[in-house]
Amino acid sequence: MASEPRGRSGPPPMTYAILPVKRFGEAKFRLGDELSGGTRRALAEAMVTDVLMALRRTAAVHEVLVVTSEPAAEAIGRGYGARVLPDHREEGQSAAALIGIEHAIEVGAARVLLVPGDCPALDPAELTDLLDQPVVRSVTIVPDRHGSGTNALLLAPADVIEPSFGPDSRSRHEDAAAAAGVPWTVEQVPTLLLDVDTADDLAALRQALAARRGGAAHTRGMLSRLAGWGRSPPAGS
Repeated sequence: MASEPRGRSGPPPMTYAILPVKRFGEAKFRLGDELSGGTRRALAEAMVTDVLMALRRTAAVHEVLVVTSEPAAEAIGRGYGARVLPDHREEGQSAAALIGIEHAIEVGAARVLLVPGDCPALDPAELTDLLDQPVVRSVTIVPDRHGSGTNALLLAPADVIEPSFGPDSRSRHEDAAAAAGVPWTVEQVPTLLLDVDTADDLAALRQALAARRGGAAHTRGMLSRLAGWGRSPPAGS
């Protein structure tokens, strides 16, 4: 039997992106003093749409898994070619991420990228740079802009550690990697630093989007409408 020619490489290792999405009506309660419930829902939907679009435009991502019990998110996910996995238990971001991880392992993914639905500024070029590294046993942590949270986790293999999102999650992920004897790094990805939980976060996102062109079209539209609602009508109108 003829042998494989030297230098021929097989298919690239599969990277699955996992996007947990909570019900839009339950999203962004910390913005309750700034935005009405309907506006928070619309903003959450816009941000998830932009994150999903960025993931689908990243060539290194083999498939996107949307884990949700939100019917609108299911429709958005399928509309953009993602695989939708039901989140029947609705026990939070970490539990939803585990649903995606289990599926990724079943289909043979070499690694997973866990991302939140409230980082709409995500740039596919920056994400490509993050993924342009050897697929070896490791944990890569992308912090939030405050440095204490986790806005993305790159896990190789998919179950190398268990995700533990929430306040101060960066240190928990570092500790989990150390306890597992796994090399870990912290990578600053500018457009992944900006998640939206508070009015200050929303202002930081608005400023960041104003400083660059392109991307986050749905969130830009929502922010434009929010700015419009805050203006007084022209005299005589």
